[in-house]
Amino acid sequence: MFLEPHFKSQRSGWIEVICGSMFSGKTEELIRRLRRARIANQEVKIFKPQVDVRYSEENIVSHNANQIESIPLTHAKQILDHIDEVEVVGIDEAQFFDLELPNVCEKLALKGIRVILAGLDMDYKGQPFGPMPHLLSVAEYITKVHAICQHCGNLATHSYRKTVESSKVLLGEKETYEARCRTCYQMGNILELRPVKKEKPTTKGKEPTLF
Repeated sequence: MFLEPHFKSQRSGWIEVICGSMFSGKTEELIRRLRRARIANQEVKIFKPQVDVRYSEENIVSHNANQIESIPLTHAKQILDHIDEVEVVGIDEAQFFDLELPNVCEKLALKGIRVILAGLDMDYKGQPFGPMPHLLSVAEYITKVHAICQHCGNLATHSYRKTVESSKVLLGEKETYEARCRTCYQMGNILELRPVKKEKPTTKGKEPTLF
């Protein structure tokens, strides 16, 4: 579990990145850290890309229905218009922001602000997603969280898309995506064609047949 660093000298800003596949608990961890900052009476502002309206147009909402209020924005630079007296900035779904986001985060950190981001490190093709590679290279702290592969039970690192839609950005949940380990991800839709195991018939409660 991530524990916040403490600096006894001058106030210092830094960047934290929480990354992983879908259903790995990225937003849950982001919300946990932001709530701890508020418990410490720190001034917190939270942002998300305006395109993400799966659960709410304004709130950040995890797959487990935990939520926290946020400000939806269309461009990363707009974050700089909302940082007066702010000590902690939270950003969810960072992969959907434009490539200016890392520069914005560096400016915030230089102002002494703690920046916490959560986002997918890879898209459905297994390729680096949006500004995430740059963010991972400049962050002081990186947390890689894992889902569980729905086919073999190993740690999942990939987001497998179950539809034929080819656009890079496609909002969806369990009907569209599933978390997979590296091996099961490479197997593609072969896993979907496997027959479902049928439960063995039970004889509980039935009278024995006499011959």
